Order: sequence, then C-alpha cells, then structure tokens
Amino acid sequence: MNGIVTESQLAEMELALLALDRVAVKRLLNEVAADVAPLHRVEGLIVPVLERIGAGWEDGRVSLSQVYMSGRLCEELVDTILPPGDVSRKDVPPMAIAVLEDYHLLGMRIVYSALRASGFSLLNYGRTGIEPLVARVKADDIQILLISTLMLPSALRVKDLKARLDAERCRTRLIVGGAPFRFDDRLWQDVGADAVGMTAAEAVAAVVRLAKEAP
Repeated sequence: MNGIVTESQLAEMELALLALDRVAVKRLLNEVAADVAPLHRVEGLIVPVLERIGAGWEDGRVSLSQVYMSGRLCEELVDTILPPGDVSRKDVPPMAIAVLEDYHLLGMRIVYSALRASGFSLLNYGRTGIEPLVARVKADDIQILLISTLMLPSALRVKDLKARLDAERCRTRLIVGGAPFRFDDRLWQDVGADAVGMTAAEAVAAVVRLAKEAP
C-alpha cells in the first residue's frame, strides 16, 4: 500500500472507472486524501488503479476499450486538479508520443492518457512518417519520444528513425511499444530503442527511468 489510500479505496476507484461512473470517480478523487497535494493524490490513487486495470486487460478480465476509456476519464479529471501548464506537473525533459507509419491509434492514445493521468506533460504528434517526425522532434527539442506501432513493418522502421535522429545529432531517447514488440522481446533492442513498454504502466515506468538519466 502506498500510504495515501487504502486497498478498499483503490478497489472502489477501479470499479468506478470500469463502469465509467464519472460522478463516483470525481468524488473519490476529491475525497481520498483530500489534504494531500494534487500530484501526490494522482500518484497515490490514479496511477495504481490504472496499473490494476492494465493488468486486468493482460489477464483477460478487462476489455481494451475499458482500458482506453478509463484512461481518458482519468486524464480529463486530473486536468481539472492539475492543469497542463501547472508547475506541479512532473518535471521531465520535453517529450512526445507518435504512431510511426501505422493506422491504429488506440495503443498510443492509451499510453498518452496514462502518462497525462500520471502527471506528465507531453506532445501528441499522432500518426506521422519519419521525415516530418524528425523535423518536429528537432523543432520541439524532444528528448524522450514514445513510438507506438501495430504492424511489424512499422516497428522495423524505428531503426530508420533512429538513424535519421542520429544523423541530425538529436539526443532523443526512444521508448517503443505495440504488438510486434510483444511477439519478439528483443526487437526493441534490434531497432535501437532505449526502452520498451509492453503496457501503459511499463511505458510510464520507462519515462520515469529515462527522465532520471537525462543530463
């Protein structure tokens, strides 16, 4: 237990999110540890519950749509207590997320929502190709870039992206995720990524680790 909320409160929040009960979720977020700073409330209540929901999808108890919608609901509510420009959001290097030459955006949206609901600020580049992505990374001085893919050809293109970023002398660290990286647990290393997130929770953990390693 994280010391801020109880097991029963976590369970109640999980049920409320899976039911998409906005009123109950908002009440719990406001009531649980109300005397604690907003970011600590997010870390103590929202993050562990999203991790539990992600684990539920892994073992077949929760649908992918529930993972996505619960993340979006958390994202919306967290923004009410921790706006995007709030100085109390987690201090990390500039970062962004994108889908590389693929058409399935759901995985990216789940990770984006999980990061936002965990108190991070990041840019959402949506679906893009290598050249426009490199240009945006340079312009925004992105230091951590999360890449989501669904198909193997798109995952393999991460290697080309890495080469282009190196050629442009970008110090961008890459975190990859998506089905191809589940099927081959060495693929992320083969394409030159710095980390892999098999789940949204793992992606959050990877961001935390790389942010600590940033110069």
